[in-house]
Amino acid sequence: MKYIVLLGDGMAGLPIDSLGGKTTLAYAKTPNMDYMARTGELGLAKTVPDGLPPGSDVANLAVLGYDPKCYYTGRAPLEAASIGVELWPEDVAYRCNLVTLNSPGELYGNGTVMEDFSAGHITTEEAKRLIKDIDAQLGGGDVKFYPGVSYRHLMVWKGGKDKAACTPPHDITGREVEGHLPKGEGAEFLLELMKRSTGVLGGHEVNKARSSSGKRPANSIWLWGQGKRPVMPSFQKTYGLTGAVISAVDLLKGIALILGLDVIDVPGATGYIDTNYKGKAEAALKAIEKLDFVYVHVEAPDEAGHGGNLKHKIKAIEDFDALVVGTVLKAVKGRDDVRVLVMPDHPTPIAVKSHTSDPVPFIIWDSCAAREEDNNAAYDEESAKKAGLFIEEGYTLMGRLLH
Repeated sequence: MKYIVLLGDGMAGLPIDSLGGKTTLAYAKTPNMDYMARTGELGLAKTVPDGLPPGSDVANLAVLGYDPKCYYTGRAPLEAASIGVELWPEDVAYRCNLVTLNSPGELYGNGTVMEDFSAGHITTEEAKRLIKDIDAQLGGGDVKFYPGVSYRHLMVWKGGKDKAACTPPHDITGREVEGHLPKGEGAEFLLELMKRSTGVLGGHEVNKARSSSGKRPANSIWLWGQGKRPVMPSFQKTYGLTGAVISAVDLLKGIALILGLDVIDVPGATGYIDTNYKGKAEAALKAIEKLDFVYVHVEAPDEAGHGGNLKHKIKAIEDFDALVVGTVLKAVKGRDDVRVLVMPDHPTPIAVKSHTSDPVPFIIWDSCAAREEDNNAAYDEESAKKAGLFIEEGYTLMGRLLH
C-alpha cells in the first residue's frame, strides 16, 4: 500500500458570527474533502495531549505517529535539524523570530505592542542580512545566531538554560508584550539579548528600505520555543516504511530529517497563501511511486489564522481543497493501493489568532474501498463530531491509517 497525508495547518477553528455561526472550514467550499468525508472514515482526533502547548511541533509529531509526551523537547531543536545545525547535549536551541514592535515609546516598556510576529513576512534574503549582523554584534562565546527562512531563525546557547517561560509571539499579536516576556531561569539573559537587538535592527539599511516602501520593519528579535536535542526512532524503524515530507517551513523539514524521512523542496512553496499548492501535490504523487509514505504540509491556513485574516483563511482552505486534495484525489481514484489521511494539526481560530488544543476533524480515505456515500456528511468540525469516532490519543491515528 501507499500512504499520503494531506495536512492543512490550522484549518480548524471556532464558529464565527459573520459566517452565520459556521467555522471557516464549514463555510469554505471544499467539494473534494466533502466527497472524501462522505466516502471515507470521518472522525475527531486529539493531537495535543493535556499539559503540552498546542503548537505545530507537538501536533505534527502526533499526526506522524510519535507520542509527544515521550518525544517532545521543544520547537527550536526540531528546526535546528532543518538548517543543518548540530546540537550537542549541553546546547539549548531557541526559535528566534524577527518581529515588528510598535515604535512609539521605549521598546519593551509599557505600551510596547506586538504588531507583527513575522515582520510583514520578511523575505529570506532580507532576513539573512539582519541575522548576520545580529550574530556579529550579539553573538560570540556561548551564543550563536543562525539564519532560517523568512522570519523564522535560530539561536543556540551553549550550556544555556532551557526552563524559562517564553511566549510564542504569534500568541500575542496586537497585544502589549508586558506580561509575556521571558520569566524564570535564564530569562534576564534572554531579555537582554532581545532589548539589545533593537539597537542593531532599528537603523539597519534593510529596515530603512522596508519602511520607505511601506513594509513593516523587523525591529526586534523574539526568543522562544527552546529545547535540547530530541532522540526519536526513525520512521522506517517505527513503521517499516520509506517516506518523505513536503513543506515550506523549517519545523516540518527538521522533524523529517530527525525521523530519517526525505525532504522534498518544491519551487514556489512559500508557507503563505501564495504558495505552490498544486506543485506540492504533484511532487507527492511523483514521490509516492518510489516511496511508501508522503506527508504534505501546507502552512497557509495557519498563517491566515494568526493574522486574523478571515478572507485569506477561507481562500487558503479552498485552495488546499482544490489544488492539493483535488489533484491527489483525481490521480489516485480507481487505484487499489492508496490510503489518504486529510486533517489539520490543530485549530487556529480567527478570533484567537493562535492555536488551541481542541480536537480536529480527520478523514481516512481508501482508493480501493470507498464506502457507500453518506449524503449527510461533510468535512467540518460539527460533521466530524456527529460521526461519533473520537481518537483520544492522536498519535495512534497513524496506526489506524496504516492498518
